[in-house]
Amino acid sequence: MTKKTKNKTYKDVDKSALKSLPNPGSGAYEIKIAAPEFTFLGKYEQPDFARIYLTIYPKKKVLELKSLKEYFHSFRDIVISYERLINIVYDQLIDVYDPERLRVVMEFYPRGGISSRLSIDSDWAVRGGEEKYWKHTQEDWVFNHETHTI
Repeated sequence: MTKKTKNKTYKDVDKSALKSLPNPGSGAYEIKIAAPEFTFLGKYEQPDFARIYLTIYPKKKVLELKSLKEYFHSFRDIVISYERLINIVYDQLIDVYDPERLRVVMEFYPRGGISSRLSIDSDWAVRGGEEKYWKHTQEDWVFNHETHTI
């Protein structure tokens, strides 16, 4: 008789993998990061896939990309819904990096013929922002799925 192992849940997500580097610049600039091969376990414990796009206006810290990759990789065994996933990632990135602005966009691969796209922006008033960025910028992510480039 084999013992079924209990899957991890969102409560097991560990932000300690996220590392930072000192921001080398003092002026304003934008960092865009794409993670086109994000995997996790959906609500019914089946593999699920997404593309994650981050837009960051850093303050004192910038993301160390290898640690971000390891952090994203840690979700492979986590059972989590789309809505909880984007909120966990957003909250933990805000907590670790304290950016001027953070926008997280997640595009989930079709399941049952339906695809989903979720986004959170720290600039939104409902998130405590001043709405000084997002109203004046278009979503300019144009992802080439063949070359995996922006």
